[in-house]
Amino acid sequence: MAVKEPKPTINDVARIAGVSKKTVSRVINNSPLLNTATREKVEAVIAELGYVPNPQARALALRRNFLIGLIHDNPNAQTVLSVQEGMLDAMKGTEFALVVRPVDRKSPRLLSDIRHFIEQQRLYGVYVLPPVSENEDFACLCKELGCHYVRMGSARLDDEAHLVESNDREAVRDAVTYLIGLGHQRIAHLAGPAGFRSAYEREQGLREALTAAGLDLPEAGFARGNYTFESGYQAAQALLRAEPRPTAIFVANDEMAAGALHVAREMGIDVPQDLSIVGFDDTPIAAHIWPPLTTVRWPIRAMAKAAAHKLIRPDQAAEQTAFFRSEFVIRASTAPAAS
Repeated sequence: MAVKEPKPTINDVARIAGVSKKTVSRVINNSPLLNTATREKVEAVIAELGYVPNPQARALALRRNFLIGLIHDNPNAQTVLSVQEGMLDAMKGTEFALVVRPVDRKSPRLLSDIRHFIEQQRLYGVYVLPPVSENEDFACLCKELGCHYVRMGSARLDDEAHLVESNDREAVRDAVTYLIGLGHQRIAHLAGPAGFRSAYEREQGLREALTAAGLDLPEAGFARGNYTFESGYQAAQALLRAEPRPTAIFVANDEMAAGALHVAREMGIDVPQDLSIVGFDDTPIAAHIWPPLTTVRWPIRAMAKAAAHKLIRPDQAAEQTAFFRSEFVIRASTAPAAS
């Protein structure tokens, strides 16, 4: 019976590389405190021996588990799913795993709940979605706990090592300018929930485009939802009963835009001949509904993947991309305004 060769240990790597065990540990843990030559020498020995670090031992040494937390208070399930997919893309082939934690941003226990989550799971890092990411106390808490963090934002919230951001205001301004170019002058807005920076930035982009064209947004042309289909359905009813009726609606996300499209169909309003609708996100629903939805493609999956990379390699986080540009996607839900 063949005798199994003993698995190489960290002591073997240190002896052959001619360095201390602590230096090997620093290489394994991606410490920035090493010069390139030492790192490459140790990595070569690890590869030659086929040494595989013990994740439990590493977690014990770091006083952290190899877990990345996703913290959110987001009513849109598709957004959360896309974020998870992006983060898992980055984690393939690593020893990191994802833990998802929904929270209530309005709870007086918000920060204590997040503290308990980070401490109980011994998280290596956390990625937090809006609007929780807009809470400065959250960032301070992570720094206090020594937990790596990345915030998602529709505007600049932090330094590049701790942020992935999109250009929501500019993207919406361009989308509404496109509607104006089609001859639309009565453009309504179905906004996202109050307290969300994304909703604010998108509303401001719309208002800036209207102002530049000498147009206004009447009170009857503004309604608010909470990023769900149901809220979009309810809010669109008021917008489409207004007199004069809008010829176009910019909706702050695709789920609500689908609700608005449903209302238009019920009221016998043809989209896009009588009403143009533009959404935001470019989630799968945008291409699957009829007519397919003109929308702003929000690179949410790419942002989440980048955020996870920043958390996995925090020593390189500042060097990685923080800014992600949205893209306008024209489909069949928009057309020139009826004369």
